[in-house]
Amino acid sequence: MITCMRAMSELEWPKQTERLRLRPTVEADLDALWAIRRQESVGRWMTESSQDRDAFHARLMVPDHLAKTITLELEGRIIGDLMIAVEDAWSQGEVRDQARGVQAELGWCLDPAVEGHGYGTEAATELIRICFAELGLRRVTAACFADNEPSWRLMERIGMRREAHNVADSLHRDGRWLDGFVYAVLHDEWPAS
Repeated sequence: MITCMRAMSELEWPKQTERLRLRPTVEADLDALWAIRRQESVGRWMTESSQDRDAFHARLMVPDHLAKTITLELEGRIIGDLMIAVEDAWSQGEVRDQARGVQAELGWCLDPAVEGHGYGTEAATELIRICFAELGLRRVTAACFADNEPSWRLMERIGMRREAHNVADSLHRDGRWLDGFVYAVLHDEWPAS
């Protein structure tokens, strides 16, 4: 069974794309990441509010959370964070061992100050490459609120397909039930395979 902590620790870091550097998140990154996540335009789509610095630090420093968090740098400056959460696929009991640690959920958070330059696309493409080429996974998923158009457009740009449009399934912290999208791509479908 591949656990997220083991999977990420076995990779060679950092990863370098044409313009970006990806590396495991460390405690020294937390203030820079908090400064990005506490912005209203970012925080409205995140699964947890990041308005309280100490709560953000405590949440991110939980070993399981930290193990799946990747810091994204541009020319030495932190511009966001990414997530690779290795997980088991659903399976029937008799084949459960074959479904352990075969897929991952991806996530991303980018500083609005650097949006519009293709950094999100470049970083997410690298996440998929890591999942398929280095971790040997068979499937990658990502989910978002349907109203978060930049996120689902990114998923489409990197070759993921929309698998689900769930109606009013996600309770937003503002009290509204919002639609959600789920995207996925299989190793064999990925354009770079």
